[in-house]
Amino acid sequence: MQHPAYELTMPARRTTGTIFASPHSGRDYPWAFLRRSVLDEQVIRSSEDAFVDHLVADAPDHGAPLLCARAPRAFVDVNRGAEELDPALIRGVTRSSHNPRVSSGLGVIPRVVGGGREIYRGKISYGEAQARLEEHWHPYHAKLKALIEESRRLFGQTLLVDCHSMPHEAIESLCRHRREKPEIVVGDRFGAAAGAEIVERIEAVFLDEGFKVARNTPFAGAYTAQTYGRPSHGSHVVQIEIDRSLYMNETELRPNGNFDGMQRILSRVVAELAEIGRPDAAGLPLAAE
Repeated sequence: MQHPAYELTMPARRTTGTIFASPHSGRDYPWAFLRRSVLDEQVIRSSEDAFVDHLVADAPDHGAPLLCARAPRAFVDVNRGAEELDPALIRGVTRSSHNPRVSSGLGVIPRVVGGGREIYRGKISYGEAQARLEEHWHPYHAKLKALIEESRRLFGQTLLVDCHSMPHEAIESLCRHRREKPEIVVGDRFGAAAGAEIVERIEAVFLDEGFKVARNTPFAGAYTAQTYGRPSHGSHVVQIEIDRSLYMNETELRPNGNFDGMQRILSRVVAELAEIGRPDAAGLPLAAE
């Protein structure tokens, strides 16, 4: 299903309560936005989770929906709250309380891309910010919420796998005190967004494929996990971060020689994660809390 805000690929038949989402792989850059930015087209893509949607594209083959945002993260970030507006970027917005994401320029309408590089010269209007939310943020979350509610109705629970990528440089910097740097980070907001049994099963899937796995460090999950993760109500959200250097040339923003192999591995991972949300023969959730 094509929509200006998202692309939804549904399976021929839903057989699992697992949903896959890629909120940051969007690459539909509006021409007016690129023209207005002080950054070139290569630099402005540094915040993009490039190719993550391709890595998990097999999800519908395993009975699970795949929801991908079409707008790039630099334009509007659907993994932030609609109220996370940056007064340093948007005219008419006043600072209400300290929000470290907004303060760093990474609100729902980002002021910077990777490395803290400013996107704009000057501010944008409040009306322009609201238009982006109406055209992109609200439709994406309306569809995501509908998929979650449908999973809970059909399968008794839902597992949302929110798929992201992390710059290798960020791992080196944020995990410099760790002897072994993670290649996969599983975020459950320290237990608040997903049941322990489900998170352990997800970690085991990645470990069985030979990945180095960490939990919640350095990324524990943001707006989506915080908003939709309600394990006591059968709604589990896990944020997955993948080291970009495993499958792409981060400087040139293109797949590297490992991409096809990584895609095959993640196809097996996706199949296993879909299995977690599949009902057993008695029609009961496999991993109900």
